[in-house]
Amino acid sequence: MSTRLKDLSKKDEILKGGHRLCAGCGASIAVRQILKGLPDDVELVVSNPTGCLEVSTTIYPYTSWNCSYIHSAFENVASTLSGVESAYRSLKKQGKTDKDYRFVVFAGDGGTYDIGFQALSGALERNHRMVYVCYNNEAYMNTGIQRSGATLKGAWTTTSPHGEESYGKAENRKDLTSIVAAHDIPYVAQASISNWRDAVKKAQKAFEADGPAFINILSPCHRGWRYPMEQTVEVAKKAVETCAWPLYEVENGEYNLTGKVKEKKPVEEYLKMQGRFAHLFKKEENKEVLDSIQQYIDEKWERIKYLAGEE
Repeated sequence: MSTRLKDLSKKDEILKGGHRLCAGCGASIAVRQILKGLPDDVELVVSNPTGCLEVSTTIYPYTSWNCSYIHSAFENVASTLSGVESAYRSLKKQGKTDKDYRFVVFAGDGGTYDIGFQALSGALERNHRMVYVCYNNEAYMNTGIQRSGATLKGAWTTTSPHGEESYGKAENRKDLTSIVAAHDIPYVAQASISNWRDAVKKAQKAFEADGPAFINILSPCHRGWRYPMEQTVEVAKKAVETCAWPLYEVENGEYNLTGKVKEKKPVEEYLKMQGRFAHLFKKEENKEVLDSIQQYIDEKWERIKYLAGEE
């Protein structure tokens, strides 16, 4: 399947305009890039748990989704769609439909890393043929910017405030992509909205996988990350350049580094673009925090390179 911009521009948009996501929101960019990887001539079922994407695209009586769509609770979207996928397989086995369906979840990091993880793990273990996409903006943005398991250490959120006694979130983020890869499913990937062709290629592989597929795509939020809205793609690009967000895939157990970084930049270049980390640069004692973030990024980057055979 082609990934030429000329060809992709001719594909119909399934997430239509007119929704009420913020200008400069990374989530809508992520959805459009992923759905550009959908095969032609297939039917699509999308399921969304509660979150920014859901509340902003389905305000009753309107919808921006030009496909079958199911709203699910925060904690069980993977269970919801796995049930639908099972029903589809039964109908097909009975000869009651000959249509070719694909099933995709779009969920935020709160509904994926934390609240919905149990349902996600179960769906992966049961081998449902569905694509689960985490549009990762590293916090619970829809309910007021609370920290999630995806939030980077040192970040300010409303539940990890900085001040005299705190420098922000004290814990490193959960490495969910690796956790999902440990389920030994056919396809797992990390992507970024800044690298659109890489994201579309990964979506194409995910939709063709004979079993569950998972894509964790970095989707910055200017409201929670505190940067000018027009810099969303630029911020995402800096995450890749500093290796704060490595681009890679795990295809049938084989790691492949898809985002080669020739000259790795210091993570401070990425953090300084965002107001949620501004406090770290105002106190000398926070130098240790910055060093520990860099160390965490370095260790993860070296591990991915090793697993991908890049050393």
